[in-house]
Amino acid sequence: MSQQANPRGTFLKIADSVKRQIQDDPDMTELPSLAEVMHDYKVSRGVALRAFGVLRQEGVAEPVPGERWRVVRAGAQEDRRPLDRQIADIITAQGLKVGDAFPSASTLAKRFGISRPTVTKALEKLETAGVLASGGQGRVRTVRAVPTREERS
Repeated sequence: MSQQANPRGTFLKIADSVKRQIQDDPDMTELPSLAEVMHDYKVSRGVALRAFGVLRQEGVAEPVPGERWRVVRAGAQEDRRPLDRQIADIITAQGLKVGDAFPSASTLAKRFGISRPTVTKALEKLETAGVLASGGQGRVRTVRAVPTREERS
């Protein structure tokens, strides 16, 4: 898109173009980066963000903290609960008891497909809540309390 095009509606045209890309490629899981959109359509960051906002509003895409925007497919089920709750469910799913070793942040990062610092923040929340006991650097975290069903929901 040229810079001389009418700026009103430019972000809508970009959103429509990206929606067509998503429809044409069923394997597409991420939106192009903001930098790619800015470069390809020759628009400012603000216009690109507005286009992404339209896609979010229409339920086509959603932001992922620290990563590219994710494509949302109709009928796809995804756990949207906070990460600390998802991690707490591991205790009951694996039948862990008080005193058992808990998986490392690196293991959980691979399992959930997210960065280790993000997992570490969620683990710290569980430590603060009294569910996990801090192992400290180089030590294994252990289960301090098994969350009840009400705490998990």
